[in-house]
Amino acid sequence: MVTQIALGSGLMLISILIAALSALAMEWLFSRAHDWMLREPHGPKLMAVVLLAALWVLVIMTAGVWVWAVAYLWLGIFPTVEEAVYFSLVSFTTLGYGDVLLPQEWRILGGLAAANGLLNIGLLTALLVEALRHTRLEQVQHRRSRKTVD
Repeated sequence: MVTQIALGSGLMLISILIAALSALAMEWLFSRAHDWMLREPHGPKLMAVVLLAALWVLVIMTAGVWVWAVAYLWLGIFPTVEEAVYFSLVSFTTLGYGDVLLPQEWRILGGLAAANGLLNIGLLTALLVEALRHTRLEQVQHRRSRKTVD
């Protein structure tokens, strides 16, 4: 049990570290595009931010699923990549179909994978909302400052 908790905690940290490093990369990208995003028209640019942020969330969630799937394969828990990825995806998204199960000696990992998925979904949702809020707020402030100058 202690081994599973330690291993699961390590996998969670790896998954969160990947998300955090990619969040820094996204912040850098948005800072590079800052002036472009403030220029009119704002609507299409806000849509571009939504699209980019949503794709980023999808990539990070996929990376988290693969971290767990690779661990399942490395441990020899599942014989095929498809089974490992499927179980990881079902656990990470907390669907829990129950058609593919971990062996009893590894079942705590399933709960930890689900907890990791919930944590990632919450963190990534918060970052997505913050990116959209920040972009829109700056666009509105830029528009107001241009009206006062004109």
